[in-house]
Amino acid sequence: MKNYPHPIIAREGWPFLAIALILAISATIWCAAWSIPVWIIALFVLQFFRDPPREISQAVGAVLSPADGRVIKVERAQDPYGQREAILISVFMNVFNVHSNRSPVDGKIEQVQYFPGKFVNADLDKASLENERNAIVLRTADAQTVTFVQVAGLIARRILCYVKAGDVLTRGQRYGFIRFGSRVDVYLPVDADVKVSIGDKVSATTTILAMLPQNG
Repeated sequence: MKNYPHPIIAREGWPFLAIALILAISATIWCAAWSIPVWIIALFVLQFFRDPPREISQAVGAVLSPADGRVIKVERAQDPYGQREAILISVFMNVFNVHSNRSPVDGKIEQVQYFPGKFVNADLDKASLENERNAIVLRTADAQTVTFVQVAGLIARRILCYVKAGDVLTRGQRYGFIRFGSRVDVYLPVDADVKVSIGDKVSATTTILAMLPQNG
């Protein structure tokens, strides 16, 4: 199954792309040779805001990666948003990754919590609790709690979230965007079966991070 609710270029990128193209065209008219760096910047903006369609696994209990990037943490931790012991999987996104954020599971949102904060390197451990972040606590149909947190980074200065408490999400559904490099933390039940390791490269909706335990 594919989920493709938006154009190939994320809607968040159109203003930036329009400005970059206007500058590049103006520079070309003024001096073609000097316009090359401006066109390179425009191409960077184009690749940063790409939002391609993705295959979505329908495996029962699958927790999909909410973002493209690299796994930087897999450990037992306290979920400060869901108030429970959990398994934490962190995915770090660099500026060359797709930055659309997608729901890792099906379920109903119980809480959306926004926290202003710092903008330290999102690769650091302290970023999870000190940086600007937006947490979604979701309950699945079989009463499993999954928390996923958008975390701003050193360059990222804007977290965008388009959902609220009470909304129902389906796996792979696009729910937000983080501009210019960041990370997403996923808190799972302690008995989840983790399928990734530190250092693994993952793709949003395509990679299965873990399998949730099946009740009954």
